[in-house]
Amino acid sequence: MKAHYFLTSLYSLGLFLLGNLYGEEKKPLNLLLITVDDMSCDSVGVYGCELEGTTPVMDRLASQSLRFDYAHVTVGNCNPCRNVMFSGLISHNNKVEGFYKVTDPGWPHMVDLLKDAGYYAGIRGKVTHSSPYQPYDWDEDLTTLEDGSKAHIKDAKSYGESTARGIANAKKQGKPFFLSVNISDPHKPFWSQVRGGGEDPYQPSRIFTADEVPVPGFLFEDEAVREELALYYSSVRRADDCLNQVLRALKKSGEWENTMIVFLSDHGMPLPFAKTQLYHHSTRTPLMVRIPGVTKDGRVDKRHMVSVLDLLPTVMDALGVEKPSRLDGRSFYPILKGEKQADRDFIIKQYHENSGRSRDPMRAIQTKTHLYLFNPWSNGERIFATATNGTVTCKRMIELAKNDKAMNERLNLYRYRVPQELYQVKRDPDCLQNLIDSSNNQEVKNKLQKLLEEWMVKTGDPILECFRKREDPAFVEAYVQKLESESEARRKASAPKPKIKKKKKS
Repeated sequence: MKAHYFLTSLYSLGLFLLGNLYGEEKKPLNLLLITVDDMSCDSVGVYGCELEGTTPVMDRLASQSLRFDYAHVTVGNCNPCRNVMFSGLISHNNKVEGFYKVTDPGWPHMVDLLKDAGYYAGIRGKVTHSSPYQPYDWDEDLTTLEDGSKAHIKDAKSYGESTARGIANAKKQGKPFFLSVNISDPHKPFWSQVRGGGEDPYQPSRIFTADEVPVPGFLFEDEAVREELALYYSSVRRADDCLNQVLRALKKSGEWENTMIVFLSDHGMPLPFAKTQLYHHSTRTPLMVRIPGVTKDGRVDKRHMVSVLDLLPTVMDALGVEKPSRLDGRSFYPILKGEKQADRDFIIKQYHENSGRSRDPMRAIQTKTHLYLFNPWSNGERIFATATNGTVTCKRMIELAKNDKAMNERLNLYRYRVPQELYQVKRDPDCLQNLIDSSNNQEVKNKLQKLLEEWMVKTGDPILECFRKREDPAFVEAYVQKLESESEARRKASAPKPKIKKKKKS
């Protein structure tokens, strides 16, 4: 790391001297990375939301940025996704496959790289999920307010205060800033649902009702579902309110025209068939990037497929910081400059386990037209441990399935899945019709399987042999059981040891 710091410092000094040679000093570009939690891409107005007024601020930011129509995260749960974002490595290479900590990951985090380049690094929200271990070497956790109290994760005003304080602290130190601002909404609890009970004081600027919200095609028409969706969309609007406060703080600081803004969601909505999955709506993200003097306002990229795996090398190129030598992602900075990039035809997705450490490995490859999934955990008996089981929508699905054959089939897919799935996402983005056995789709299935296998070989994916023997159920089952045993051992090792009461002396 010291050698890297020396080279980076030398590079920065060279830029400084070159600037002075021409009579001016080039000011380093700041980075403001903003995420929202558990928001589907099509909940945003400019991404086709059928409900008017969900995201006026996001829509305005899109008009000032380059936005991607084919951007995806690699996994539908938080901790693994964010570690891909900060490492440029797929989950099996950055070692953060679930919600456990990796004390010696062996790769540089975005914080390491930017701090070595002279940046101040501050974070607000999702602190424990944004690094391989905790505490990480951020300059400041901006979630803690100046009086020492913790800012509430649903308080829009506090996001602006955290942003302003981070920028001010960087200026005091004479450094450019890297701020990672992670907005909690629309992650559960939704608007009006307060943990521990009571009234929700953090009211969105607009509240939606059950009769006006759209029902996603992967869900079903039902009053209880609509009620939950109304709370979700109201929480989306509150996320938009939070974003408004963040951007206002940036503009007030005077750094608007010298700051790279990256905005995205970490995965889809926290309802069945979205979060904790690899379906189209699980991973599609509203990626917007604004770099003053580089990106064109309001431009929409419909040509290239990009992934959060590509984010770290892109940021490094944009800021002029040396990239790590080991990367699975590839910079799309040329696209931000208006250029075309070859070999941007598909993205890779993978899932390992949930926050409860249930090991349910999946792999997927998606093009603009098709999505192929490999679910080795699916054996017809094992139930998928998804984060959305406790939702009102899931409970309603279970209730309706008792007397509705079609709903029962849908529930069985949700619980048990099937070993392989293939969807024509251009026509069926809700992934309702599995074409894996369709005679008309064998050619595209074989092509996607071949591309996925090549990726596995290239990245050293430990599931490669299991994938190659996917038609051998006994081998696949033995492999998954081995993974489950490893996960169980890790769970036991990290579980708190029971306290032994000392006997009182008689």
